[in-house]
Amino acid sequence: MATNDIEAKPTGEGSGKRQLYGPAGIGVTVVAVAASLYHLYLARFGILEALQMRSLHLAWLLPLAFVLYPASRSSPRSRLSFLDLILALLSLGATTYVGIWEYGRITERWLTVDPITPLDVAGGIMLVLLVLEAGRRTMGMPLTIVLLIILAYLTLGQYLPWAVAHSGFTLMRILEQLYLTPEGIFGIPVGASATFVILYVIFAAFLERSGVGQFFMDVGSALVGGARGGPAKVAVFVSAFEGMITGSAVANTVGSGAVTIPMMKRLGYKAHFAAAVEASASSGGQIMPPVMGVAAFVMAEFLGMSYARVALAAVVPAILYFFAVGYMVHFEALKLGLRGLPREELPDLRKTLARGWHLPLPIFIIIGLLMAGFSAYLAAFWAILSAIGVSWLRKETRMGWRSIVEALAAGTTGTVLIAVATASAGIIVGTITLTGVGLKFVGFVLSAAGGYLFFALILAALACLILGTGLPTVPAYVTVAAVAVPALIDMGVPPLAAHMFAIYFASFAAITPPDASAAYAGAGIAGADPWRTGFTATRLGVAAYIVPFMFCYGPALLLMDTPQAILWAFITAMVGTFTLAAAVQGWFLTRASVIERLVLGVSALLLIKQGLISDLVGLLLFGIIFIMQKRKALENV
Repeated sequence: MATNDIEAKPTGEGSGKRQLYGPAGIGVTVVAVAASLYHLYLARFGILEALQMRSLHLAWLLPLAFVLYPASRSSPRSRLSFLDLILALLSLGATTYVGIWEYGRITERWLTVDPITPLDVAGGIMLVLLVLEAGRRTMGMPLTIVLLIILAYLTLGQYLPWAVAHSGFTLMRILEQLYLTPEGIFGIPVGASATFVILYVIFAAFLERSGVGQFFMDVGSALVGGARGGPAKVAVFVSAFEGMITGSAVANTVGSGAVTIPMMKRLGYKAHFAAAVEASASSGGQIMPPVMGVAAFVMAEFLGMSYARVALAAVVPAILYFFAVGYMVHFEALKLGLRGLPREELPDLRKTLARGWHLPLPIFIIIGLLMAGFSAYLAAFWAILSAIGVSWLRKETRMGWRSIVEALAAGTTGTVLIAVATASAGIIVGTITLTGVGLKFVGFVLSAAGGYLFFALILAALACLILGTGLPTVPAYVTVAAVAVPALIDMGVPPLAAHMFAIYFASFAAITPPDASAAYAGAGIAGADPWRTGFTATRLGVAAYIVPFMFCYGPALLLMDTPQAILWAFITAMVGTFTLAAAVQGWFLTRASVIERLVLGVSALLLIKQGLISDLVGLLLFGIIFIMQKRKALENV
């Protein structure tokens, strides 16, 4: 491979990353490609024991955090500093110390009995500090501050009031927990990143380079671009399908929003609304099977459940969410009197399908493999190979060696941030496990809720949203899963529903102010006010804040009931989300009065909630408003 080939494609792509050329760019590309091939090999021929698998996963990815992400805004963006290189080498040493050099001794030692060596102490302190610095570089100070508070509690918690105090631990015991066991930094979150996440990120990179993103954009434009408010509906359509393969709110917002947001503004949508549509639709990618967000992989590990089962349970809530957002933009278009895109600007559906019908096949292949009982990582392995094979069905989409190398490199570099987030989450989980604070929080939730499930759900939701203000989805979900979800389970919520509840609220912090990272990304593209965009995105995504409550009360929405009950719950919930959109937007068949909106809102809640009586009352209210709106519409003709 020629040096110029590498230089033409900088290693670091995206905001905040370095753009490395020449020998440094070649070196990072070689390491990234080797890391992807290493994980693909293990996926096909068998993963390693937990501690070794997780430590070596970080050995590949943690050094890249210091290579690709500069220490500050003033740091060089086109070359490495000496400090970056030293930190990368130290992270390689601290992780391979556990995964290779001392692996046999560490796995054979008795926890809390066998002594810890000076090198164990040095490696543990070093890795904790490196994870803190990597988190600061990749995700900012909020994560670092939270981790510092967690570590302060771990070391000084015995001096706190009795309600939250623990018995106290020596430095040796703390480092043993965080560094030498699969219950700290090398815990379940990193395990999900090592066995599942990196493979699905590689899969998404192959699909992107085969042109599937543009195919979805063209199909969406051909199908709904000419309808009222067409570009907004295209944004929802594309985000739903892109979410199937990326599961990243901000990435989806920036990727498809660069095209859809200007289209929406040109058609007549206000800038903040256009940005909010893209952000709310893109945030749904974190709950859209089969890939969903990274937290879903961690959830499967926590539950000891197949990822296929988790993905299957997420299908109906995801459909309800995108259905609601779609009707939100439809009603907005009706209020503003907007039309669709001119026919001459729309791609021809028949030609689009003829040209790219084969591109989504790997998505259906991975779904089929998961449903057939394949492990999530083996299904990803075969889907990645199928993405290469499928691209060869037409000359225009054929992936050459360069595209394959780029996809492999992008798969690894795209997982760096996730690996750092999951390692950070490991510190949180390790602390909760060691101190037992999770049990205390369960008691607090049960006491504060007064035995009422609704109040317990409110507390859990608030915890997710508050944590989501400063943490990425994975650490936010992991924290709530460890301290609040057990309280929900104790109150009778099925474990799958309780964990899915936490994932929803951790995921949709991306559109909930004050953080609202996806909304702010969309606002940057639209040139809109970030706060106004964030609140508008929250309004458009209101279904995401309601549906989780409903599947905790009636898990049929998670496919946990008889086929008849599931079908009825799905139909009434679809009507309910339609009614919810009408209530929020103030438009049904025509403009709705305040009273009509209130009645529609009550009808929506009753229909989304599982239960025959509530469904019948909800349908009755819906019918009443329909008749009132029909008369009003006829009078306005």
